[in-house]
Formats: sequence, C-alpha cells, structure tokens
Amino acid sequence: FFSCSMGSSTSSLHSALVKTISRPPLPHPCDSTYSPGNDLDLDQDPADPLELLQECREVLRNRPAQLQRAFVQTGHGDARQTIRVMQWNVLAQALGEGMDSFVQCPMDALNWAERKYLILQEILTYRPDIICLQEVDHYFDMFQPILASLGYQSSFCPKPWSPCLDVENNNGPDGCALFFNPKRFQSLNTTHLRLSAMMLKTNQVAIIAALRCQATGRAFCVTVTHLKAQSGWEVLRSAQGSDLLRNLRSVVHRIKTKEKADTDIPLIVCGDFNAEPSEDVYRNFATSSLGLDSAYKRLSTDGKTEPPYTTWKIRPSGESCHTLDYVWYSHRAFDVNAVLDFPTAEQIGPNRLPSYNYPSDHLSLVCDFSFKDPTLVSK
Repeated sequence: FFSCSMGSSTSSLHSALVKTISRPPLPHPCDSTYSPGNDLDLDQDPADPLELLQECREVLRNRPAQLQRAFVQTGHGDARQTIRVMQWNVLAQALGEGMDSFVQCPMDALNWAERKYLILQEILTYRPDIICLQEVDHYFDMFQPILASLGYQSSFCPKPWSPCLDVENNNGPDGCALFFNPKRFQSLNTTHLRLSAMMLKTNQVAIIAALRCQATGRAFCVTVTHLKAQSGWEVLRSAQGSDLLRNLRSVVHRIKTKEKADTDIPLIVCGDFNAEPSEDVYRNFATSSLGLDSAYKRLSTDGKTEPPYTTWKIRPSGESCHTLDYVWYSHRAFDVNAVLDFPTAEQIGPNRLPSYNYPSDHLSLVCDFSFKDPTLVSK
C-alpha cells in the first residue's frame, strides 16, 4: 500500500487508504452491474490532488524528472465546460515484471512500491474528468481506493482468463477500468461486455458508461476497451471491434429512447485497440454509422494522420514502435479543444518504455472535449 515517510507525519495518501480499508469489502466483480463507488459519499471532502501530487514527487525524487508534455490547442470550444478524458494502458504489474520482457528496462524501475506513484503522478498531473484504463491489476488495492479518495466513481471489468493469473505472486486478473467525476457527471447506466467474435466469447472486455453532463444536462456514453494483442490476430480484432460497435449502437438506441432525445446520444470510445490504422478494425470505426472520428488525428498537419507512435518498447525480438491507442468521438456532437502531445524520441530515451521516469510501455492520451451547440448538432 501507499505509505512513505514524510518527515514525522503520516502521508495523506496513506491516510486516504486507511479510510478506504475500513469500509466493508467490495463484492467480486462477476456481474455486469458491478460498479464500486456507487455508494460513495459525494459530500465528503475529497483528498487534495495537489497535495497528493507533491507527495508522489517526493517519493520519486531520486528518479529522473517526469516527461514534459504540452497540450496542443485544436479548437475553441467553451473552456468552462471542457470534458477532459484520459486513455491509458497502464501496464499490468504482473505482466511488466513477469511476462513482457522489456529487455532495456531495469527490473528495479518496475518495482510496484514506486511505480504506483509514477502512475498516480501521471493521472494527477492532468486531472481528467474521465479516466479509461487498460491492464489494471491493482484495482482494489490502489486505483479504486485512491481515486475514490479524490472523488471519482468507478467500474472495473476483469478479463475472464487474464494472463496475469499465470504469473507467480500475481495480484489477480487485469482488466479495464473506467473512472469519472460524479460532481460533473451523473451515472445513467453501466454495461460490462465480454466481446464476441464469430459468435464465440473471447477474453477481451469493454465497459460502456452512460453519463449525464451536470452542466449541460446532455447525455453521452463513454467506453473503454482493450482488444486482442499481437500480429496474426487481425481478423479476431476486427470481429471484436464489430461486436463492440453493435453493442454501442444498441446502448445508444436504448438511452436515446429512455431520454426521449431527438438527436443521437454521442460517444467517446477509448481503447488500446492493438491495431495500427491500416487494420480493418480501425477502418470499421472510422467508417461506422455512429459518426466517429479519432481525436489524435488533430495533432497532424493535415488533420487526417494518426501520431507515429503511442507505444514504444524494446523486447528480445527488437524495437517495437506502434500506434495502437485511440480516442474516438462523435464528431457531430463534440469539438476537440486540445490534445496532449507526445514526448519526442529524445525525451523518451534510447531504452524506450517503460523506464525510471515513465511507468508504462504505452503513453497516455489526454483530450479536452466540449459539446457543440445543440442547434448545430440537430442540423
């Protein structure tokens, strides 16, 4: 757990955890309505994110400085109603230490006692309103209690046959997790999916959360997913993506009917798709009837090209530099106001990721969205 000596006083992260540990245990996440945090007392004062960020920096003071990244302004939406979304494959601890063979990353850089502070530092630096994570294998003992102490409500969907379970001294299965700020959004519905391919259930999952923006009263859906990894599985990824699109259409239709809305319910879909833009699954999302576009194309000069990489690592088979992570959004309903740029090759360093100053082999994607004028959307 998070504990560190900060002079003579107990750390605020540690005290936040003590409070969460004293709660009754959370149920096992076996059914689709499982959503810990629904019973959060929204009136309790959340922990101070700036204090926690300072504490992270204190713990990490002997490591190299955090990678410096800047937001690139891509639009001019209403800054007061910006919805900041983070997409991030955080790298499961069991996989990082036990299976992923990052040959240029010292094992010491991956030790959980400090790596969890690096992960938390990344989240606290950008303070998203909505956080979509993959490869979460420390949900119950780190992500959920710490982010609950910061005021987030959350949901976790584990993989049914997580590879983490094959690693000695694992911390349980990894899966997808979705967090949101309930002071900004009301939860309307949460759906957990086990993705199918050719009528067969697979090991990949997704969470679809229907939310209402408190400031505008508008409903929208946020989704987090993690598709099948590795080359050779392109057909399976395509089928999983098609199944997710089918489910999204169904959920959107259900919410639209329930809300008696006259326009479609907009979407934000975050994921590690494990697919380059040349794959079918990418094209299926780009050409879907749901009207989705990829937010990170806004970084390119032509507005049509994905970034050169979202993950960069060195394995025994060699260097692996790919674009696999995306934030899709309903372009008829949302403006993209800003996106967080990626660090350069020089910043990342010759040993690539993960490293002493970055905790995952995937970089986080952070986007600022705002709703378009509803009169424009209906046209």
